[in-house]
Amino acid sequence: MKEDEVNRCQIQNWYPRFKSLTIKTKFHKLPESFINYLIDDSGPFLLPHSVTNEDAMPNRVHNFEEEDDFQVPEEASDDEPLNRPSFPELEIEIRESIETLGGTIIPKLNWSSPKDAAWISPSQNLSCTCFNEIALLFRSSDSLTHDLFNAYDSCSDKVSSRPESFYLALRKWYPSLKPEMEFRCFVKSNELVGICQRENLRRFMENVMNWN
Repeated sequence: MKEDEVNRCQIQNWYPRFKSLTIKTKFHKLPESFINYLIDDSGPFLLPHSVTNEDAMPNRVHNFEEEDDFQVPEEASDDEPLNRPSFPELEIEIRESIETLGGTIIPKLNWSSPKDAAWISPSQNLSCTCFNEIALLFRSSDSLTHDLFNAYDSCSDKVSSRPESFYLALRKWYPSLKPEMEFRCFVKSNELVGICQRENLRRFMENVMNWN
């Protein structure tokens, strides 16, 4: 596998050719400050400060009987407040795109979606309605490590440690779509040579590598 082949698999590269056959998607080039936020594990887990006052977990339930357990002790009141990151321009741009796509989207990086982090979402899936919901999924996902650090690990001509730029793909959310009914098709020389459930792709690719 070559770096050029891996790069062609980035959604922002293949989408223009297949946009009439796939889910409507909006793209945002991510600033390095946001990438640094995603990979920074030196401090506490903090969601960005929202300039639009949109909460990543608006329906969370508070147990008021235990609320005192989460109060900041009086002796800690002199401590400096936590410095929450903020990305106002990006947040506003993303909000406009989400509205254009019907109000709910699925987020994705260049190659991967945060599918392993669905458990932390209030909806228990990848649907997002605001910037902070996207940030919550991305900061909680190990799957995105591939895009951020390991995209070229299998390349025989590896010279890059990461892509030149990272893109956020906002894909229109369709509640009727079912993961178990998603399939990947493999075409060689304009002929269909394989098809499999997306969930079973890894096993399929292992078998393909053994076909000699």
